[in-house]
Amino acid sequence: MTLADVTTDSFDSDVLGADKPVLVDFWAPWCGPCKALSPVVTDIAVEHQDKISVVKIDIDANPDIAVRYSVLSIPTLVLFSGGEPVATLTAPRKRADIVKALSTWL
Repeated sequence: MTLADVTTDSFDSDVLGADKPVLVDFWAPWCGPCKALSPVVTDIAVEHQDKISVVKIDIDANPDIAVRYSVLSIPTLVLFSGGEPVATLTAPRKRADIVKALSTWL
């Protein structure tokens, strides 16, 4: 499974207007920890696809979204529910830590 890429143009409809919670992976192509976290995020997307959507946004190509949500370091995962950010996880995390932090929505 490949995660969908969102952009500045599609963010409002794909994330804020989604009918279920959306986990957004803020990343950049040059970010080693982002690359290491990517398979974990993809596994979570596959396992919980009935409850949440998972997308990626390249902060270099879409810096205004990162600024809008105060993403100051990457990787950062932000869960949006009802168009609002409800959970933020920064720095590389173990899969179990991510699932635990998102357990309310999973």
